[in-house]
Parts: sequence; C-alpha cells; structure tokens
Amino acid sequence: MGDHHDELHEEGGRFYICTKARPENGISKPRSVVQKDEDYHRGVHVWIFAESTQELLLQKRARLWDISSASHVSAGSTPLITARRRLLKELGLNLPNDAFELLFVFQQECVTNGENEFNDVYLVTTLAPIPLEAFSLQEYEVSFVKYISVQEYKHLLLNGDPQYVPYDFHGQYGQLFDIITKRYQDNVEEKSLILQNKLNRYASVSLDAELTGLTEEDKEVLLLIIQAARLMDDIFYNQVWYSNESLREWLNQHSQLSEFDMIKWKYYLINKSPWSSLDEDEAFLTTADSAVKLLPEATRKVAGWKGLEYKAAFPIVKPPGASFYPPDMDKMEFELWVKGLSDDEKNDAIGFFSVIRRHSDSYSSNITVSSNPTTSDLYIIPFSQEYFSFLAKAAELLHKAGDLTTSPSLKRLLHSKVDAFLSNNYYDSDIAWMELDSKLDVTIGPYETYEDVLFGYKAAFEAFIGIQDDKATAQLQFFGDHLKDLEQNLPMDEMYKSEDVTFAPIRIIQLVYNSGDVKGPQILAFNLPNDERIVKDRGTSMVMLKNVSEAKFKLILQPIADLCIAKEQQELVDFDSFFTHTICHECCHGIGPHTITLPSGQKSTVRLELQELHTALEEAKADIVGLWALNFLISKNLLPKTLVKSIYVSFLASCFRTVRFGLKESHGKGQALQFNWLLEKGAYVLHPDDTFSVDFDKIEGAVEGLSREILTIQAKGDKDSAQKLLEKYGQMTQPLNNALGKLTNVEVPIDIAPNFPVVTKLQHIQQSNNCCCVS
Repeated sequence: MGDHHDELHEEGGRFYICTKARPENGISKPRSVVQKDEDYHRGVHVWIFAESTQELLLQKRARLWDISSASHVSAGSTPLITARRRLLKELGLNLPNDAFELLFVFQQECVTNGENEFNDVYLVTTLAPIPLEAFSLQEYEVSFVKYISVQEYKHLLLNGDPQYVPYDFHGQYGQLFDIITKRYQDNVEEKSLILQNKLNRYASVSLDAELTGLTEEDKEVLLLIIQAARLMDDIFYNQVWYSNESLREWLNQHSQLSEFDMIKWKYYLINKSPWSSLDEDEAFLTTADSAVKLLPEATRKVAGWKGLEYKAAFPIVKPPGASFYPPDMDKMEFELWVKGLSDDEKNDAIGFFSVIRRHSDSYSSNITVSSNPTTSDLYIIPFSQEYFSFLAKAAELLHKAGDLTTSPSLKRLLHSKVDAFLSNNYYDSDIAWMELDSKLDVTIGPYETYEDVLFGYKAAFEAFIGIQDDKATAQLQFFGDHLKDLEQNLPMDEMYKSEDVTFAPIRIIQLVYNSGDVKGPQILAFNLPNDERIVKDRGTSMVMLKNVSEAKFKLILQPIADLCIAKEQQELVDFDSFFTHTICHECCHGIGPHTITLPSGQKSTVRLELQELHTALEEAKADIVGLWALNFLISKNLLPKTLVKSIYVSFLASCFRTVRFGLKESHGKGQALQFNWLLEKGAYVLHPDDTFSVDFDKIEGAVEGLSREILTIQAKGDKDSAQKLLEKYGQMTQPLNNALGKLTNVEVPIDIAPNFPVVTKLQHIQQSNNCCCVS
C-alpha cells in the first residue's frame, strides 16, 4: 500500500499505541511521536459495495483513486465511530452501526513514513449504487467519486495502474475480493445441500408431556406462562447481536420463496443467529442474506430516488461480547473505564443484569467523540430499561398467571418475577424460584452467561417451562442431602473447603416449552441461580429435563456407544447411569469454590477472576467432580456398587456426544479437556479399530487428579493456570477427530431439535373452553 495516509484521513492528534500482537495498552502518544517511533496504532478502512451491479465505490483525492473512506483512529475514539464520522465528513453519508460489516483486521506496514497500522476493514453493502449527486464531497479533500466493478478494479490493481493506490490482493487484503466473489457465486444448489447437511445433524423430536394431572386452572396458568416465555426469545435475539431481530424477521418473511430459503430459516431458528453453534460459531449466512433497510435521510436528496437502501450487516466472526457491549469495544477500553467508576457503578458494570452502551452510538448527524483519551463515552443501562417493551408485556402475563394460580409458592415466584423484570433486582425472585414447590415448574429470566464470551459477566434471558415428575424427584432427592458430605471430602486442600454448603433441592420435570438462551444443542439440566450471594447463603437448586435426556439417549448416545465403545463394554452404557451422572453434574455446580479469597486477602468470586474461561472450566468441574462424587457415594454404600462400571463407560460414550458441540461451546471445551486428560493418564484406552474402553484400574485415580487440578485453580482464582490447562487439553486431538469422523460417516445426529405439541394442545383447550362460554 502507498503512503496516502500522510496527506489525508486525519482523525485526532493522539493515537493509542499497539504491539505487533495488536492489543492496545492504554498508552497514547502524539501522532508525530507515533510516526517517529514507528509504533503500531489503529486505523479503519470502509468499502461501499453496490450489490446489484457488483461495484465498489472509490474516491479520488491527491490525484489517485482510493478506498471509499479511511482514517486513523484517534485516542478516545473507536474504529466504528471513526468509520461513521469519516463517511459523513468526506462523502456526506450518515449511516448507522448496522450498516457496517467488519470483514477482517489488516496489518499494514509502511517503511517510508512509520505509519504502521492495524486497520479494521468494514464493508457497507447497498442494494444499488448511490447516485453520485447524492454525495456531499469534502471540499479541497475529495475531488470525485465513482463506482467500478470488483473484477475491473482487481484487474487494475494487478497491473499496477498508476492512477490507483495499490492494494496487494495476493496478500492479506485479498480477503476483500475473495469474500465478495464467494458471497455472490450462483451456486444455490451446492449451498442448499451444505446447509441441509448441517440441519440433518439435529434429530427432530416431539417433547410431549402428560397433562392429565393438571386442573383446568393449571392449564390456563401454564398457557399464560408460555406466552410470557415467548417474549424471552425476543429479548435473546436482541442480546445475541443488535441487528439479529431484523435478520429474523427478514428470513421468516422470505422463507416460502424457495426450498433454500426455507432451509435457511429452519437452521436459523435452531441457532437463533447467523452463526452455527456446532461449527465453532462459523457464519452459515452472510450479510447478502440479511434484511434490507431504507434510509431516506442518509444522503443529500435526489429527485426520483427514494433513498439509500442497505443490508443490515453482521460480522463474519461472531462478536465475543454479543450485544451486551458496543460492537467495537475491546477489553482494554472496558477495563480502563471501569477503573474510573465508583464501587456501586463498577458492580453494575460487571453485574449480570446490565448492558454497556455508548453515548456516541445513537444514529444522528452529530457523532461526537471525546477529545480526551482518558474520557470514555461508555455508560450502563439496566436490563429493565434496555428491554422494557418486552419485559413489561411478560410482567403483565405473569401477573395474571400469579393471580390465577392457587399454588402459594408458584404465586410468590410469578409475582416476584414481575417485580424483578421491572426493578432489575432479581434476588427475591431467585429465592422464590429455589423454594418453588408446584406441579408447574417455571424458570424464566436472565441466568446463564455463556453468550458473553468477552468477560462472562452478562446474563442472557431464557425460559424452561415444565410439569414436575413427582415420583422421579422423590427418588433422587438424596443427592442434595449429601452435598455437605461431598464438599468436606472434595479432593482439594482443606483451606479451600466451605462450611456453608446448603441443601440443593432437585426437581425433575417433563419439559413442555423452552425459549431464549436455548440455541443449538439442548441442555439436559441446569443448576441455578448464579448469584454468588445466594449460592453462598442458600446453595443452588437443580432442574432435570427427563424427557430431553430420554430423547438424547435413544437418538444419539446409544448409536454413539455402538460405534465408539469397545464391544465388550457396550452393554455397560445405559440410561440410568447417563441420567444419574447428569444429576450429579448439576449437584456439583453447587459445591467447590465460588466465593474465594485471593492471595492478597481480597474477597472475590471464581467467575470474576477467571472471566471468559470460567464457564468452560466450571462445566469440566461439574462433570469430573460428578464422576468423583458418584464413586464416593458408591464407596459409602449410598448407591449400588453395580453402578460403578456403567457410570464410567456411559460417561465415556457421552464425551463424544458433548465434544461434537464444538470447542467454542463451554460444555464441548470442558469435555475435550476431560477426555484428553483421562486418555493421557491411561484411564481411557484407544484400540486399533478406533474404539475406546475404560481401564477400571486407572480411572478412579485419573478422575481424582483432574478434580483436584480444576478445584485448586478455581480456589486460587488462577486464570493463568486455567488458560494453560485449557490450551493443553481442551483441544480436538486426533483420537477425538477419528471418533467424530466415524459418527459423521454414518450420520448419527449430534443433537435434537425439539418441538412442543403441548402448546398446541393447550391452545386447543383454551379455544374449546372459549367456544363453550360463548354458547
């Protein structure tokens, strides 16, 4: 690339400096010093692409045709804000955040002027070329603009045309042309087949439940709760990505146009985003598939032209902060901002129930940026405000259901949840959830933090609605009764053990509906709440989804065992062992370190110290300590000794089921860690036919060793050790790859895609009752 940045694209006098590894360190310098020291700093490139003509917009300045817009990023600004400001200043284009698709980061080295940059490269996709007279060109800077076809532009660059600023499309910048070319190739049949194969990895199943034990009042209450639960989906779609709701509506509206459009819609519904959960969050859609939006006021008005139409963009790489944080906010910016907050503000900033926004992100022509690099425009919005339109509707439905039910504990839960939705204080509703004793089982609200990969701070909304299985719940309640005994015997130093472990109630339900943060693989159980204050004082409660477990065992785990487990141990794989370990896994979330004391003496929590590593390590802990706990209970004659071998072999078979979720998913990452550790220690044995078996002489010691390793890391809040453990063992090793390849070849489903016929039944009952009332 040339040295064109010297004479144009100014954006402030100070820059944050970066290393070659890219992260900013919070240190800013004047531009002249940055150039002199040849420091790396941030920049931004914006390409405007017209979809209908396959053309890129170029601007001419200093006698050369160049990128649509580009700039340095000044300290105190961000790439996305800078991109919006430059387009407005240079071309008179006023575009919102969702017009910008982050394609990649380009590392630029300029040996002649010290301009070493990391450039965030954005693409703005419009339906058609913007009329040239709609632009307001920056006087004395931009002399002309024109559109040029992608292929012609590529040819000119290849031949080194002197009228064009050079870009090396054989190098890293070639991604721009590759992405556009691949995106618009006319191979619908091939794309349709690829997506259908992805869809086939999910086995469609109806999760039914018996309603005969419910009164007519119960059924009416259940339907109101399900209607409220549907609103959790609306919130979650917004939490995943800020233009996700537009994409959802667009795909739904166009799902009937072709078979391919229907496949896109079905697979989107499973993932609830354009990123595939089973493929390490790889995008299966592109911005070309996205919604079209009209902006009449984005440019100068032109007679006969209705205005700029653009595609609502989403990045190729799933944003680690989802929509909880500004799209271009990084860890450094957040952490520098938090340091300047009061204690109460800091707690809100890193708490479960808030989002972080920018004052400068509002769509207006006044895009302001602080000139002081130490001043941030980040601010906190509570969930109750951010999602008020959805939460108010849900609160109204839950209030009606609470008034209607005769169950005292359900009434308390529903009414306290109404208060929580509107006040943003979930403490009382979490206590009410733990004390729920009702035929109808209701979990609704913000809970798990898996979606926040950036920090693991923010909770996503979800709902699980079921009917309690009283018989199964009573039979298995003894697990909760032995939590204190398990805590005191955990394989870790005595100094880390807690005296405050409390009874963890267990509820086993038949699931009738779920929504919100339930995408891709379906969970078998959950252990809540995650509020460390409640965990410390009251422990946790567990809900097991028995009909989900039964469906997964029949459709997935049994076929896996037939292919991956050595023949002589296949008969040891059974549902009771699988389900028993699932129960123990959830119980073990409630023991071990949660609130911890750091070496400095400061109080903290495992979640805050391990940040984005917490969820994967916590899932691994619950699994492996669950195995340890079952063996401990068997040794105390609290469970039958006949379970020992079947527990271990059923868990081995389940390893392959969970790893198939992918290593970006917390359960999959945690499971890979356990499998590779146990294989290395000889507890798992690989045979020449690529089947596996358990070495019963080694498994107990290997399980205890890994349990001790993870528990100690958590107790110390040792993020470095957590990182090293996950990097070493949380990998897709060759034995795992070979096993997963066998499962792919015979098309064993990876997970289930449930539908809920109970909802339809309830609606028919309600319609029938309404007809009776009318007559």
